Amino acid sequence: MENEFFAHSSAFIDDGCQIGKGSKIWHFSHIMSNCIIGQNCNIGQNVVVSPEVILGNNVKVQNNVSIYTGVVCDDDVFLGPSMVFTNVTNPRSAVNRRGQYAKTHVGKGASIGANATIVCGHNIGEYAFIGAGAVVTKNVPPYSLWVGNPARQVGWISEYGHQLKFENGIAVCPESKEKYELKDGKVRKI
Repeated sequence: MENEFFAHSSAFIDDGCQIGKGSKIWHFSHIMSNCIIGQNCNIGQNVVVSPEVILGNNVKVQNNVSIYTGVVCDDDVFLGPSMVFTNVTNPRSAVNRRGQYAKTHVGKGASIGANATIVCGHNIGEYAFIGAGAVVTKNVPPYSLWVGNPARQVGWISEYGHQLKFENGIAVCPESKEKYELKDGKVRKI
């Protein structure tokens, strides 16, 4: 049976991987053993996906991204150029910490900007937005906007990627006209 996904001839795909229909894997990328990649994903040039990583459907991975063991990305996640996940909090060359990899979960629709670093063991909430170059060292709530090193929250963002301005606890996305509620320090779409 012919593959239902595209892989450039320079890409390496190890044994045991599951790759969904319509996904594309580009030049010089390496998909390591036992990864699960959903449907309609785009894996850019020179990407490393380490063993047992899980990517949902419609995940966009830009060039030069490293996704290490312990990472799970839900559907519709965007990983910007040269961003990186870590999987050990205290790495030492002379100390083998395999089996101690910390897990990182990226929620549905979240976007992580170019050159950002996500320190392992911290989760990114659904539709959160991590700005370019940010270094995330703590959990990120859904719909939140984070920038800087170390990253700090500077606002809230809609599912369409527009910053939300709340008045009396309610905000309206300027493009989609969807409404959001801010209550007890959490945002939800209403």
